[in-house]
Amino acid sequence: MTVASLLLLAAVSVLALGFYRELPPVRRRRARALVALVVAVVLLGAAGALAWVAPAVTGWVAEAAVALAVLAGAAAGGPVATALLRLATNPGAAPGTPSPADPTLLHGGAWIGVLERLAVTSSVLLGWPEGVAVVLAVKGLGRYPELRAPAAAERFIIGTFGSVLWAVACAGAGWALLH
Repeated sequence: MTVASLLLLAAVSVLALGFYRELPPVRRRRARALVALVVAVVLLGAAGALAWVAPAVTGWVAEAAVALAVLAGAAAGGPVATALLRLATNPGAAPGTPSPADPTLLHGGAWIGVLERLAVTSSVLLGWPEGVAVVLAVKGLGRYPELRAPAAAERFIIGTFGSVLWAVACAGAGWALLH
């Protein structure tokens, strides 16, 4: 079960890389986003469930578990947040209306998200959950001037919550393997 859990964590990370390809037209984007989100959640849920019933790991296997949990959190969290933003987009909105899925609203969001998920997953795995609050505070203060636009604020909230919840779930799967 330990090996299966590690393989599922690795699969989540690898499948996330395929999500970054060029995307099809808008209607198919929403369907694809939903499928990607469901697949990622199911794989991570299976990894967590298998980790929960597996015996605690030590040595190099523990190091691999931590590395894969952090990798899955950082790599797959972007597609998860993107899928949530696409699902939050109103396809019937008037042309020119900013949408939460508009990547031009908050510049640098993809890289900030990767760093955020690395910090969140690592702090939870290190037994310092207060680190999540520190990360959210720093991100909120750093983005504060840009959040005056309603669409930017909506994108910030949806993206951040989806990203952080994903990172915590990945940390949970890694933690279950360690304990």
